[in-house]
Amino acid sequence: MAQLGKRNLLTVLRSAPPGLYLDGGTHGEILLPGKFAAGAAVGGQIEVFVYRDSEDRLVATTEKPRAVVGEFACLRVVSINPRIGVFLDWGLGKDLFLPVREQDGPVRPDEWIIVQVMHDERSDRLIATARLNRRLNLVPPPYHEGESVHLLVAGRSPLGYNLIINHAHWGLIYSSDLSEPLKIGSVVEGYVRAIRPDGKIDLALGRAGYRRVATVSDQILEKLKASGGRMPFHDNSDPEAIRATFGVSKKAFKQAIGGLFRDRLIFIDPDGIRLVEAKKP
Repeated sequence: MAQLGKRNLLTVLRSAPPGLYLDGGTHGEILLPGKFAAGAAVGGQIEVFVYRDSEDRLVATTEKPRAVVGEFACLRVVSINPRIGVFLDWGLGKDLFLPVREQDGPVRPDEWIIVQVMHDERSDRLIATARLNRRLNLVPPPYHEGESVHLLVAGRSPLGYNLIINHAHWGLIYSSDLSEPLKIGSVVEGYVRAIRPDGKIDLALGRAGYRRVATVSDQILEKLKASGGRMPFHDNSDPEAIRATFGVSKKAFKQAIGGLFRDRLIFIDPDGIRLVEAKKP
């Protein structure tokens, strides 16, 4: 059966002057307009995106929208009707509708905003929502440290940038871990750096970012061994003292010792850190 708002592989049933009619299962026949039908033949299959046209009819297209149902994207505001909502360019002939009820604040023409494409069950239409907090972090994060993830840069925060992970969860990249600012709306490769006890996710940008934490961890272990297994550094240590000793930010240091503690290589005491084999004084 054809799925509204998704890519579908559908069988061509017949040809007609308007184009090709595809087997939509319980939806019946779905028209693929002739301008998109090149190379397709009756009896064959073709991959299409199914949505509703301006007359509310199911229609297929070989064009690819910037996001399908359940996905997030940064889309440009094409026009605004203050009474009903906003229309967004999502790469298809018909713009995507963002109702007033799904807006997260005022928008302006030509502004780029982060939205999710969703199926509105009340109207059986595809719409957008900008109320991101209602659509993210709905299940516990299933990731592991070092896992490669799809990231969409969604906005700035006091600590860095908020990113959407795999169209499902919020994550954070710290400004101090970036060599240059990120562009809101860009899609980047990233890695899970740490999942905190409260479920919040710290990220690294690219493999180099993830490896940097491992390098700091190795450096801490080497310095601990050279210092007899103990050093007077912990979560509340002065940031400048940490940077002078290890050459990294306090945040990077805390992430590294957190990883070493989880790997059962060190203990974190109130007055410092020590190797597992080092005795507590």
